[in-house]
Amino acid sequence: MALARLTIAPEPVLAGRARPNILFILADDLGYGDLGSFGRPDYRTPNLDRLAAQGVRFTHAYSAGVTCTPTRCALATGRYPARLPIGLEEPLLEGRVGGLPCDHPTVASLLGAAGYETALIGKWHLGSLPENGPTRHGFGTFYGILSGAVDYFTHKNQLGTPDLYEDAVAVDRVGYLTDLLTDRAVSYVSRQRARPFFLSLHYTAPHWPWQGPDDRDASRSLGHFQQGGSLKIFADMVHSLDEGVGRVMQALRVTNQDRRTLVIFTSDNGGERYSFHWPLSDWKGSLWEGGIRVPAVVRWPGKVKAGHTTEQAAISMDWVATMLAAAGAPPDPRYPLDGMDLLRVCRGDRPPVERAFYWRTRAWRAGPESGPAQAAARVGRWKYLHIGQIEHLFDLSTDPGEDADLGSDHPEILEQLRTGFQKWNADMLPLPGVLEFPG
Repeated sequence: MALARLTIAPEPVLAGRARPNILFILADDLGYGDLGSFGRPDYRTPNLDRLAAQGVRFTHAYSAGVTCTPTRCALATGRYPARLPIGLEEPLLEGRVGGLPCDHPTVASLLGAAGYETALIGKWHLGSLPENGPTRHGFGTFYGILSGAVDYFTHKNQLGTPDLYEDAVAVDRVGYLTDLLTDRAVSYVSRQRARPFFLSLHYTAPHWPWQGPDDRDASRSLGHFQQGGSLKIFADMVHSLDEGVGRVMQALRVTNQDRRTLVIFTSDNGGERYSFHWPLSDWKGSLWEGGIRVPAVVRWPGKVKAGHTTEQAAISMDWVATMLAAAGAPPDPRYPLDGMDLLRVCRGDRPPVERAFYWRTRAWRAGPESGPAQAAARVGRWKYLHIGQIEHLFDLSTDPGEDADLGSDHPEILEQLRTGFQKWNADMLPLPGVLEFPG
């Protein structure tokens, strides 16, 4: 059995083809099963489920990292986060100098160079100082937060510092953050313009602090962002996210842009304590499937197959390659993409192809949940997982919960995936303080 990585060339751009608007919607810490269309049993998400029914639902989509900043680095650059220093750091400390290098191309700068209007609405988390914010990285406008999390009502970060910006200027606004982001997105897509737009809409929901739209009083007494919460509050947060996506999609319909807008929806990593992951194991911060498998939907009426579910393995960098291909925007040859254009898969013109993905992370959880560094690889149906000095091999086609370790039954496959990880790891920046990776 060959386990080599298959490289798919991007689809040639057709001369004179009308370029679509691009709406990329990112949820924050939304677990694999937290939408009704992905299995959530205790609440409904009608707008996002409608989006899935009208497009392609990916059941084997992955985040490039186990936490916010590394994955957002991949979503900005289309490259493995471990290729850049910021992709090694999580959590990114509030107020820390640095961030994504301003001279590195991003999906926004590449689309802007191809004639798109570009905007980021929502969470950045790739540099906590305004001078290293989204407008320094190809986004024409920015409205949102620079840090990893803020109170949904006061819009202050974990240090108690106000963190809501218009471009590089701090602003004071009244309202529940999810609603404020939706309001701005509706206004943006409804605007008359001569050029196509690229809107990256990065909701902070359902990331902690655990606050629903009716929890203003609770926010005043919250001692720590990760305290409190409940299944009901989490459901309220997801409902607000779902309603927001519905309002943005309605704005596209009202302005007759619905059929010429490519919409991609996904999450930045697995969910936390109130998420639904079954049948997957573990959660955010882990390289078990529950930490990195995420919901993903692609919708483009008339261009991709509606009502279709695919088992094509996908990863964060693919969305960059797919958006650039749809726009006819070439990548920067100095910084080759690590993602694959998925448009032909989404159209149903190509069956799922075997992919090879790699991850690594150091322990980041505090307290008794902290653990050793982890490494992982997925090639085809096989998953390699290395935790501390222990190696595992799983067949995800029959064991998505990663319960049956098959390493002793298939030592040759274990060795191939271990070797693949070692080769990949050698091409990445070293992860400071981690010596436990194989090889």
